[in-house]
Amino acid sequence: MSIRIRLTVLAVTGVLVAGCTSTDGGAPGAASAAPTTTGAKPTTTTDAKPSTTAPVLPALPGPLTGQRLAWKRCAAPEGGQRPGPEWRCAAVTVPVDYAKPEGPTLPIALIRKTATDERGRIGSLLFNFGGPGASGVDILPQAAEEYGDLNERYDLVGFDPRGVSRSAGVVCRTDAEQAAAEAVDLTPDSAAEETAYLKDNADFAAGCSERSASLLPHTTTTATARDLDLIRQVLGDEKLHYFGISYGTQLGGTYAHLFPEKVGRLVLDAVVDPTADTVGHARHQTIGFQRALDNYLKSTGQDPKAGTERISRLLRKLDRAPLTVGERRLTEGLALTGIAVTLYGQSNWPLLTEALEDAEGGRGGALLELADYYNDRDASGHYSTQTHSQRAISCADSSARATAAEAKALIPEFRRLSPVFGTFLAWDTAGWCNDWPVKGERATPEASAPGAAPVLVVGTTGDPATPYEGAEKMAKELGTGVGVLVTNEGEGHGAYGTSSCVTATVDAYLLDGKVPAYGKTCSSGAARSGA
Repeated sequence: MSIRIRLTVLAVTGVLVAGCTSTDGGAPGAASAAPTTTGAKPTTTTDAKPSTTAPVLPALPGPLTGQRLAWKRCAAPEGGQRPGPEWRCAAVTVPVDYAKPEGPTLPIALIRKTATDERGRIGSLLFNFGGPGASGVDILPQAAEEYGDLNERYDLVGFDPRGVSRSAGVVCRTDAEQAAAEAVDLTPDSAAEETAYLKDNADFAAGCSERSASLLPHTTTTATARDLDLIRQVLGDEKLHYFGISYGTQLGGTYAHLFPEKVGRLVLDAVVDPTADTVGHARHQTIGFQRALDNYLKSTGQDPKAGTERISRLLRKLDRAPLTVGERRLTEGLALTGIAVTLYGQSNWPLLTEALEDAEGGRGGALLELADYYNDRDASGHYSTQTHSQRAISCADSSARATAAEAKALIPEFRRLSPVFGTFLAWDTAGWCNDWPVKGERATPEASAPGAAPVLVVGTTGDPATPYEGAEKMAKELGTGVGVLVTNEGEGHGAYGTSSCVTATVDAYLLDGKVPAYGKTCSSGAARSGA
């Protein structure tokens, strides 16, 4: 299986990961949540895509919009600890197909921690931590300490999107099948390796179809955005207040496009470029991860070119002869995954130094452990299904179906951009959705949101997975006076909780409705304003 560099904000490694009525009304007693502009500069839409009109869908029936949630004590997640009693869980019922709202339904799992200041409560703040495929029900309690100030006036609400974990999670293969796939070469350089690579991806798609066929056409980000709006209604909020990270920014942009009049206070951090297609995203990540690797090498006193060649030499060696680690092997692909995971945050860089030194000394355990963390493999050999959900959502969204020949044609360019990551990400364009059993929705997502309230768009200059340029593009796509760009001059995937300046700016927006000037820049020194 192709191990795509996913867009999840990771936890644990030092990077921040995350009553009902029948009418569409706000919660009783909720404070006003209209943002107030403080010199926000309107964005230009000169380079934006032409907007497309969303199809008119049937109205949702009363049993869906008027459902009352049964909040109860949360169960422990698989292999984890049960959230404390302050956390409550429920499930909202949504239609599988919004074009047929009277048809089959599925449950969307929710978790909530109510606001501590009941009198000053603004409403619910929904989170999506990325992936796609990350479980908000699992992540939010782990990350909640970062959002303590927001919890004073917001109910913190996480959810598992459709096709993820508790929300009719997509399943594509067994643990044994997933473990066997680790032997597949992710940068094939022979006819036999290429055949095995493509076959493994076809087998993965066939497994998804066999186990989750009825849901696969309905795992689009568009459908999840409609779920968000139904969740908003059921929670009793007049507007959607939302914090989207990584892939969660694509979901937030899609929501703003579909429901601009329902946008409350939206924060998009570590932003996916809405103008990029599959090849564009792969190109962006090739540039972004090499940029982060260069910054890491500089921080350790190494010349980036020489350091890159050193790492490339190690990967070539592993491609020829993987290192034995107990009963397993550290392959080139697993080593590359272990390297990538450390680049998600600067605090992880010492782990990379130790892991590379170990691997060069013939010990692959450290890089393998990092790869296992990233791939959600526990010590018993059990894998989570996040990568299954990730592919189901990505391939339902994207209409791109690149061939092996098209992927190989990208290799010279991508290798120039990154000798370490280029070949891997070029091949990934063909390995991802090529044999997917359903058609994708569109080439690129929609994010234009004329008339919406201002949306904070936070980009970090050293972000490897969602490079800074994506934030600039999202701010433009959202439209004039809607997208408000905030620049974080720093490293890592996501800025809230790692930059005190960004955190203060976001808190002022979410808690007090203060919209910063367009182009505000946060750095290790004082914050600066200006485009």
